[in-house]
Amino acid sequence: MNSHNLQRAELNKLALIISSMLLVSACNSSDSDNDDVVEPQVSYTLVTQLGGDATAVDASDSGHGFSTPMPNLTAQELEQHLAGDALFETSFTTAPNEEHPELDGLGPVFNNQDCNSCHQRDGRSSTITIPEGKERVLLGPEAGIFLRMSIADDDCDMPSIDNNYCKNTPVPDFGTQLFHRGVLKARVDWQEQPFIGQANVYLSYEYSTVTYPDGSRVQLKKPLFTIEEPYDVNGGDRLNSAILQDNVRYSPRNGMPVFGLGLLELIPEADILALADEDDSNGDNISGRANWVFDPVKAKQDDENPVSLGRFGWKASTPSVRVQSLGALRGDMGITNPLFPDESIAGTAMHEDYLARTGFVDTGIDEQGNTEADQAFSDDVVFYAETLAVPARRNVNDESVITGAQLFDQVNCTSCHHPEFTTASGEQLLGGLPAPDAIKGQKIYPFTDMLLHDLGEGLADHRRDFRANGFEWKTRPLWGLGLTKTVNPGAGFLHDGRAASVEEAILWHGGEAEQSKTDFMALDKAERQSLLDFVMSL
Repeated sequence: MNSHNLQRAELNKLALIISSMLLVSACNSSDSDNDDVVEPQVSYTLVTQLGGDATAVDASDSGHGFSTPMPNLTAQELEQHLAGDALFETSFTTAPNEEHPELDGLGPVFNNQDCNSCHQRDGRSSTITIPEGKERVLLGPEAGIFLRMSIADDDCDMPSIDNNYCKNTPVPDFGTQLFHRGVLKARVDWQEQPFIGQANVYLSYEYSTVTYPDGSRVQLKKPLFTIEEPYDVNGGDRLNSAILQDNVRYSPRNGMPVFGLGLLELIPEADILALADEDDSNGDNISGRANWVFDPVKAKQDDENPVSLGRFGWKASTPSVRVQSLGALRGDMGITNPLFPDESIAGTAMHEDYLARTGFVDTGIDEQGNTEADQAFSDDVVFYAETLAVPARRNVNDESVITGAQLFDQVNCTSCHHPEFTTASGEQLLGGLPAPDAIKGQKIYPFTDMLLHDLGEGLADHRRDFRANGFEWKTRPLWGLGLTKTVNPGAGFLHDGRAASVEEAILWHGGEAEQSKTDFMALDKAERQSLLDFVMSL
């Protein structure tokens, strides 16, 4: 670093430290001293309770740091939360299970058999490693990742009944999610291919290197997926499978953290839309926009316009924790429920053949018309996901963290990772049910604008998801990010787990985030580390 840059960096650090010291001392002063308070250069510098009163202040050093109930729940709410906790870890079995009928219904094809497998300890799933000497691995029971799929189509501007609410076009006889696991006898060739679902999925990695202006180098990896042994063909005809055609689009989905979701759902819609700048009217090359999506809760209530603001999922493709959770229950595990009563592959040739060959009553509905997960199960597991506490920040008084808070704003990360919101008060609904008071009126610091942004070719999946195009992703909340590896040392970042660190994740950013990435790379090594230290304090 030259002397000018060194002097500039030291002056920035000194100013931030002095500002924060004055703020801390002012907290113990009387109101008459408030005129002398010097605020930090950015408002979030010293904030510790990212979830307001719904913050867990004593769980940050634990491997279960994402698994704490909100401390401001009532006794009755805590009881429901704990009931949902047990259900979140329930491992389902193949139907019929006469000894434990409450556990049967898995599949007949699926990606995992319990929620925790994709959201380990309520955090991210593990990134799959490839053993030395092997070029690829088969996705199996340990995989917390799967592939969305659909037929390529044009962009869809606004969901309506006329365009089928911008829903993706399913792959014929497959659907919109590739299920790589199956129960025994799920396939005609089950004796040769036991426990395979619709197809086998193999994972390999493509490596590249990024070099900073100062010569530092970072190796990046990009996952590549290969699909083989699809159920709809065999032998030499395998390339004729419906899922191996040129017009099929795939997008990997990695399990993400499930804490703080109720708070995110209670951010006022108007506050999110106020941050949107779809036409880039301010000319900063950042144009976040909302995803408007089909809302099954509204549809079940016979709403004339069952469309809501998308908030959850990698592309903001679900409107509520209820839709996200129960959709995964039916989709990822094949467990039908009152909101999604049909099997994930209902009506496909594979399902019809499975029923005919086995004689199982496995249509998702029993003789009494009950789904595999009942209403009580559904309500409790959703409430659990809505009321997991946000972990408190750490090391906020560390010199490097304080400097990094300013640099985070300086390189314009805050244009997408919007620091703060206040959740709605009064009578509010979460997925159609009354919201608990614990999440109302809370000042929160999730560091997301909840909007879609074009992140460039490097991260593009080229698959539309409601309004989201093949280059867009929802801004991920950053709260709790620094505990990711404490909760699950094998966890990765980004939608497919490709980034082993926050630094790697930043280096994958492009599109609207290209300038911020360039500015980050232009920082000297100590400054880059300070910015990373700040993010890891969240």
